Amino acid sequence: MQGDGSNEAIAHGGDLDAARRLFPGAPEPWLDLSTGINPVPYPLPPFEASALHRLPSPGDLARLKAAAAAAYGAPGPDHVVAAPGTQILIETLPRLLPPARVAVVGPTYAEHAAAWTRSGHTVRMVDDPAEADGTEVLVAVSPNNPDGRVFSAEALMRAGGGLVVLDQAFADLESVEAASPQPGLVILRSFGKTYGLAGLRLGFALAEPALAQRIEAALGPWAVSGPAIAAGLAALPDGAWRREAAAARAQDVARLDRMIGRAGGRIVGGTALFRTADFPDGPGLFRALGEAGIYVRRFLEAPERLRFGLPPDKTAWCRLSRVLR
Repeated sequence: MQGDGSNEAIAHGGDLDAARRLFPGAPEPWLDLSTGINPVPYPLPPFEASALHRLPSPGDLARLKAAAAAAYGAPGPDHVVAAPGTQILIETLPRLLPPARVAVVGPTYAEHAAAWTRSGHTVRMVDDPAEADGTEVLVAVSPNNPDGRVFSAEALMRAGGGLVVLDQAFADLESVEAASPQPGLVILRSFGKTYGLAGLRLGFALAEPALAQRIEAALGPWAVSGPAIAAGLAALPDGAWRREAAAARAQDVARLDRMIGRAGGRIVGGTALFRTADFPDGPGLFRALGEAGIYVRRFLEAPERLRFGLPPDKTAWCRLSRVLR
């Protein structure tokens, strides 16, 4: 997951075409555990066909931003930017600033360093926010992918020299601080991971109104689709579902921890949606899982390390258990 900001293609989870090329004889259907997406999606109600037939109105977008502000603890909708996924926000932010020195706390989601580098910034990876001295931009993911480290907004603001980008894509189902936008701080929140609806493409930036307006202008009109707005309006106010999902996923990761431990793995990090572990023979286990039609995330720079998403149902849990045993 750590990137050096080069122009090389960055590997991501969820690429079952790559899995099929690696293991052409594996049984179908594949069990994809290579992502950190909630395996039990939010039960969306049917939406009106007009969400597909017409362009979203400013009123539709305003209601979505108000729902996001309430769900994420922002002072109001003027602090919220709605986007077609957080990836486009990661790409957009570096384009709004003149060339700067950027520190990215890693290893982490590689697209952060790559996006800042592509926009002409000088990027260096640091192991700890305290090592960011002399930089104008500090980027951190909390809880971090893949090691689950948590950083408080206050600590990052003390360490950062100007703008702090706090990616809280995995925070919704965790008992971690829900950061609120303030001058010099931008928070990214992922709708798709939390609600198991990654294909819908919906994410949010929380920022001071002036910066939020700049980000929104850079995205252009109608950045979020009608169906995505309808999904957000249904799911974001449903705090009861979010609490139940957090409790259920906590049970799931505890079960996964036990299975990994019985297989000789050592947990080195994770969140409520994935676990990262080191194994005596990581490449061998990756191959055994792949040959059984189970795709997990591997790390070429750390061959002993594998990351497991959560199985969605009893059948999937049994498939994983048989290989790990």
